[in-house]
Amino acid sequence: MNGTAASIAAAQRSDGGIPWEAGSSLDPWNHTEAAMGLDVAGYHAEAEAAYEWLASKQNPDGSWFAEYRDGEVVNRSKDTNFSAYVAVGVTHHALIRDDDVFLRRLWPTVERAIEFVLGQQTASGEIPWRPPRPEALLSGCCSIHHALRRASAMATRLGHPRPAWDTAADRLREAIVEQPRLFTPKPHAMDWYYPVLCSVVPGVDTLDSQWDRFVVPGLGVRCVRDQPWVTGGETAELALTLAARGDRDRAAALLADIQHLRHEDGSYWTGYQFANDVLWPEERTTWTAGALLLAEAALAGEPATLTVFGES
Repeated sequence: MNGTAASIAAAQRSDGGIPWEAGSSLDPWNHTEAAMGLDVAGYHAEAEAAYEWLASKQNPDGSWFAEYRDGEVVNRSKDTNFSAYVAVGVTHHALIRDDDVFLRRLWPTVERAIEFVLGQQTASGEIPWRPPRPEALLSGCCSIHHALRRASAMATRLGHPRPAWDTAADRLREAIVEQPRLFTPKPHAMDWYYPVLCSVVPGVDTLDSQWDRFVVPGLGVRCVRDQPWVTGGETAELALTLAARGDRDRAAALLADIQHLRHEDGSYWTGYQFANDVLWPEERTTWTAGALLLAEAALAGEPATLTVFGES
C-alpha cells in the first residue's frame, strides 16, 4: 500500500495539485480520488494539501474548471460531477482524521460547490454534464447523487442541515431509476456499477446480470463492454463497491486479478489490451492508484471508507 501511495505523493505538485501523472494535467474529480487514496495510506498532510488546492482554485460560482496543467486552466468547461465530488473527499478526510476543524474550514467550499451543481438541475431531475450543453451522463449523475448524500450528512454534522439537498438527491435518483431515456447511453462499465457504488440502487445482486459481460476472470474489468481492454480504475472501483457492501470474496478476487497492472514502484498501469497483449495506454495514473488504495481499505474494513462508500 505505501508504495502505491508514495507513487501518488511523488506526482503531487508543490501547490497540492495531483495530476494524472507527474507533469501532466489534472481534473478535480481524479485529483480527489487520488487524495482519498493518500489518506487511507496515512499520507494525511498530502491529502489535506490536495483539498486546500481545491479551495484555492474554486471559481466564484462554486464550480471548478474541467482541466488544469501546471496550475493554469486548460479546459474551461465547468463539469458538474467534478464540482460535486469535493463533498465526498472532504467528508472522507474529516472522518479519517476525526477533524471537525478541517470540516468547518472546508464547509464554505463544499456548500458553494453543491449550490452550483444544484443550480443546473432540470425540472425532470437530471443534472447536465457540462452546462449549458443539456447532455446528462448516467455515471456522472450517480456520482453527483453520492456527493449530495455526503454533503447533506456533512451539513447536518455541522449544524447546518440542508433538507433541500436530500430532496434534490431524491429527484436525481428518481430520474436515474425511472427515466433512463434522459441519459446518454454508454457501453462503459461505469454505467453498470456506478448506480450501486453511489447508492442509487441497493445491493450488489443487481450487478449479476451483466457480470460476465464486463468481468474477465484473471484480468479484471473491461472499461467498455465490447472491447478487449481491462482497466485498473474500473476494476478497483467495482471491488470498492463490493467490499463496501460486504461482498468480500468477489472484491478480493478482483484486486488479486488486477495485480498484473502493478509496477515495481507500486503504481498501476491504466489498462491492458489483452487481445494484443499490451499495456495501454503507456501511463501509470494517480487516480488508478487512488482507486486501488480505496478498494484495499474497504476490504480491510477501514471505517471512514466504509462510511463514505457504503449504502446510504
